[in-house]
Amino acid sequence: MLNIGGTIGALIIDTSARFHGHEIEISPAGAPDQRQHAAVRARYVRGGVTYCVVIDNLPEGRYAIWADGEEPLTEVDVRGGAVAQFAWPENAVPGRTLLTV
Repeated sequence: MLNIGGTIGALIIDTSARFHGHEIEISPAGAPDQRQHAAVRARYVRGGVTYCVVIDNLPEGRYAIWADGEEPLTEVDVRGGAVAQFAWPENAVPGRTLLTV
């Protein structure tokens, strides 16, 4: 269950299985010092398994998604009451170290 509604939305970042355990950071666009992160986890769905980061309870607005580097990988718009989605590029490296899973 996701905490969304009103002016609060969520972001799902889909990845390949090879990023399982890596942490991906996001921040409000233009505020890189306000980063938060979440780990890529296996999510068991009807069709099998998917690997993704799920971040809910986000005030609607534009968010930067960070890879390894000083510039954001991309920016996405999160709308209240909705779930934004982004597909992590296979050639991008998450900026956080691998977690023990």
